[in-house]
Amino acid sequence: MKWSIDKQFDFCYGHRVWSQELNKEYSLDSCLACRHLHGHQGKIKLYLTSETLQNGMVTDFKHLNWFKEWLDTRLDHKFIIDRNDPLFSDLMAHYCLNKKMDESKFFYFEEGYWICDLKYITQKELIEKYEGMVVVDFVPTSENISAWILEIVRKKMAKIGVEATAIEFWETPKSHCRVEI
Repeated sequence: MKWSIDKQFDFCYGHRVWSQELNKEYSLDSCLACRHLHGHQGKIKLYLTSETLQNGMVTDFKHLNWFKEWLDTRLDHKFIIDRNDPLFSDLMAHYCLNKKMDESKFFYFEEGYWICDLKYITQKELIEKYEGMVVVDFVPTSENISAWILEIVRKKMAKIGVEATAIEFWETPKSHCRVEI
């Protein structure tokens, strides 16, 4: 037998899908709205699976409190930007102007993304800007964000013998994707 549980989480985020292309025959217009800087009220549903039960459960739902905290501190009200985005150097101008400095003194890598080390920034406005940026190495589409988050959850939950097998990600109430292992 195999058991599966799921839990939902909400958060707000912004992004830009700089690689968006449309087939006008299907989209009916050529407006590349996702290339704009924009935001969403996102929703995530995580699926956890196990072939054995511990205390009658796949795992206690409270074992996902770490994920809620991660989501709230790492992604909620943040802007996800791809380092390969042609606007990266414009949106991250202070970083790009100081690229000659050791990159490890400005950003540190964690869980598949870069976090700005704010101790090297003194201007209040720049601190506010960079603490709100999540720098990744992928176009931040629903599909790519889902795969990234699922991998983070898989690694963490494996430590207690629980398999994260799927994630559903709603970008809007009517548009979502699902990624499965």
